[in-house]
Amino acid sequence: METDSGQENIGTLVVLGATGDLTSRLLLPGLGRLLTEQPDRRITLIGADLPALDDDRWTRTVREAFDTVEATGAAVEHALAHTGYLVTDASSPEDLRRLLGAADGIPALYFALPPAVTARAVHALHQVPLPEGTMLALEKPFGVDRESAAQLNRRITALVPEDQIFRVDHFLGKSTVLNVLGLRFTNRLFEPLWNRDHIESVEIVYDEELGLENRAGYYDRAGALVDMIQSHLLQVMALVTMDAPVSIEAADLRAVKAEALRAVRPWAGDPVRAGRRARYTAGTVDGRRLPSYADEDGVDPARGTETLAEVTLEAATWRWAGVPFVLRSGKALDRARREVAITFRDVPRVPAGLDGRIEPTVLRLCLGPDGMVLELNVNGPGDPFVADRARLETRFGAGRLNPYGEVLHGILGRDPTLSIRAEGAEHAWRVVDGIRAAWRTGRVPLEEYPAGSAGPPTWRSTHPRD
Repeated sequence: METDSGQENIGTLVVLGATGDLTSRLLLPGLGRLLTEQPDRRITLIGADLPALDDDRWTRTVREAFDTVEATGAAVEHALAHTGYLVTDASSPEDLRRLLGAADGIPALYFALPPAVTARAVHALHQVPLPEGTMLALEKPFGVDRESAAQLNRRITALVPEDQIFRVDHFLGKSTVLNVLGLRFTNRLFEPLWNRDHIESVEIVYDEELGLENRAGYYDRAGALVDMIQSHLLQVMALVTMDAPVSIEAADLRAVKAEALRAVRPWAGDPVRAGRRARYTAGTVDGRRLPSYADEDGVDPARGTETLAEVTLEAATWRWAGVPFVLRSGKALDRARREVAITFRDVPRVPAGLDGRIEPTVLRLCLGPDGMVLELNVNGPGDPFVADRARLETRFGAGRLNPYGEVLHGILGRDPTLSIRAEGAEHAWRVVDGIRAAWRTGRVPLEEYPAGSAGPPTWRSTHPRD
C-alpha cells in the first residue's frame, strides 16, 4: 500500500512501552478504530517492554483493547494474527536490533515511554542500523524542558530526516485542526475581524471534573502546566494566532504553526505576574468524594505539583499585539469546560434609548465534541427597545476516527500533518520554562481549592494581567 505521495506505507508498528497504561487505554483502541475504518490495511504489530509476557497474553491484551471500540473486519483480524511480544530493554542496542529484525517491511517505532527512557532509547538507536524509511513517533512531553527538547531533536534528526519524525499530539486530531482552519479561512465574516483591532481577549480552557485517576507516576512530575498547557493548549493558541498557510499540506501547516509559537511571550514580559497555580484539597465532585491531591496514592507533596494552572500570554505580532491569551487547565473542578472563548471588543457607543443586557460578542469554539457557539445581542422578544442575549450554535464533524486513530493514521501513512515540528516543540518549552522558573523562586504561591469548586476564590475577582 502506498500513500498519495507514492511513499510506501508502514508495514510494522513497534510499540515500546507496550505494557503501559497509555498503550492499552489509548494507543491500541486507536489502532483498532483505524483498522476498522480501513479494512484493506495490513499491519504487523509488535509489543516491546521489560515485563515478561508471552505472545498469547499479549494477543489477548490487544484483542481486549480492540473490543473497547468494537473493532472488527479483515484488517483487525490480520493484525491479531500478526502480532507478537518481545521482552525489550529500550536502552539496549542489542534488544533494539533484535526488535527491528522481527519487523516486516518499513517499521514505525512508537515511543510510549517516559521522556527520560525515550532519550536513552534514542541514544541506543545510534548504534543500530535503521531500515530505510523508518518512522519514529515520540509521545508527549517531548523532553522535559527546552534544552532537553533541543538535544533530543539533534539526536533524532541525526537518525532519520525530519519528515520521518512524528512528535505526537493526540489532543489536536485532524478534524479539530481542519474545523478551526475552515472556520477562520473560509468565512469572510470572521477573518477580517481576527486581529487586535476587533478582539479584546482570548481564553483557551480545558478544565476537568476528573481527579488524578491513578496517574500519579506521570502527573506528579508534570503537573497541569506541562501536562496540558505546554503539550496541548499552546498548540491550540498557534491555530488561533497563525496566519493563513499556503495550503493545508503538512509542510505548509507545520511551518506557520511553528512561526506562531515563536511569537508567544508571557504577558508584559513578566513570567511572575503572567502565571498562577493551585492544587485541590479534599472535596466532592459530581457526588464523588476526592481526597486532597497531596494525599493521593503515589503523590509526593514536597514536589508542590499544581493541579490547576493558568498563564496569560501574548503573541508578539502585528496582528495580535496587546491581546491577552489566557490558557488554563485544571483537575477536580466543578464543571468540565473545554473551549476557546474569543471575546470581541465593545461597540463604540450604544444608541440612547436602547436598554437591556448589552455585552460583548463572544465566539466559543468547543473542543470535544467540536462545535461553535456565537453569543451576541439581539432585540428582546417582548419590548424591541430592550436588548437580550442570543446563542447561535452548531456542531462540527467529529471525523470517523478517535484521536489516537488519527495519530496512527498519520504515522502509518507517513503523513506528518498532526506532528509538531522540531522548533515548534522547543518554542513551546521556552514559554513554559520561563513560567516554571518564576514558580521555583516561590514568588508565585501554590494556592488551594476544594475539589468540586471553581478554583481558588481569589481567582474569580482578580487576574494576573490586571
